[in-house]
Amino acid sequence: MTLTPVLHALGDPVRLELVRRAQGRPESTCAALADGLDVPASTLSNHWRILREAGLISMTVDGRHRRIRVRADDLGARFPGLLESG
Repeated sequence: MTLTPVLHALGDPVRLELVRRAQGRPESTCAALADGLDVPASTLSNHWRILREAGLISMTVDGRHRRIRVRADDLGARFPGLLESG
């Protein structure tokens, strides 16, 4: 996990909001975390992919749902303070 993909992923306001929501609601589904965002499903899929590939989240399959978990421990060890709210 390197800093450039992480910063790229967090540089988009929608992705940053998704990560913030996921931090407060661990193991939530993609749909629940995106509720209320005016973003097409295809665009959300791309956002989730970018966050996953950057190493910010992990995704598990639960039937028809995808559950999201922020990799806070890994990120905190590699980039201290990155996800702390101000």
